[in-house]
Amino acid sequence: MTGETLTSSQYIKHHLQHLTFGRLSDGTWTIAHNHEQVKEMGFWAVHLDTLGIAVALGILFLWLFRRVAKRATAGVPGGLQNFIEWIVEFIDGTVRGSFSGRNALVAPLALTVFVWVFLMNFMDLLAVDHLPQLAHESGLSFLRAVPTADPNATFGLSLSVFALIIFYSIKIKGIGGFLGELTMQPFQAKSLWLKIVFLPINLFLEGVNLVSKPISLSLRLFGNMYAGEMIFILIAVMYGASLLLSGFAGVLQLIWAIFHILIILLQAFIFMVLTVVYLDMAHQEHH
Repeated sequence: MTGETLTSSQYIKHHLQHLTFGRLSDGTWTIAHNHEQVKEMGFWAVHLDTLGIAVALGILFLWLFRRVAKRATAGVPGGLQNFIEWIVEFIDGTVRGSFSGRNALVAPLALTVFVWVFLMNFMDLLAVDHLPQLAHESGLSFLRAVPTADPNATFGLSLSVFALIIFYSIKIKGIGGFLGELTMQPFQAKSLWLKIVFLPINLFLEGVNLVSKPISLSLRLFGNMYAGEMIFILIAVMYGASLLLSGFAGVLQLIWAIFHILIILLQAFIFMVLTVVYLDMAHQEHH
């Protein structure tokens, strides 16, 4: 795709590289044009493709739902309005079944999480060469189209959920109640000395349980989407082999794409449900 013949490993490496903006060792801020510059930029570089595509899909989601809401009619709904209403009713039913507290933010948050994550996952169904080819023709060296295959995006989403968990835990239970949950369970005792003994053990166990929530949220989504993207890339490599392998790759690509539709839906649903469940736990007081 760059006008030169690439080996299989070079092709895979190219497709797994993000469009990176950062600072080189000479102090210059620029977009990386090769893998050496990406490595030189280090940890604080920004993945422009992840941010750009994620924001664009977020805007698409807001525009589409706002457009349908403004044109909604009380009579027989059109196809798009009916589909959007079905999604809203589905999310509302899921939230009612998973969230026992009272918070007007949770249902809109669940809808946003589900649709936004689904749209980002859906980018994995685009042909692996199309967007990178367009980027190359525009003068960009790299482009990855699936934001959720980037751990920066999935950790950003999960850390936002984690911040809400901490916020509502303190808001509902107070700082004392929140700290009490971390230090007074699961092991409890009436004796003051036993409480002191159990305190660090409880803090360790509950602390690990608390921190594991954003980590599991992010890694589950990232791992599934990265694996799906990698399989599509490996299938694309087969097209450059013999005619027989090219035909076999076409069949594999169709089968995997059909199966992957279930994966992108399921991962968006799991991320949304766990977000609601974690917020429900944050709203519950333990006595």
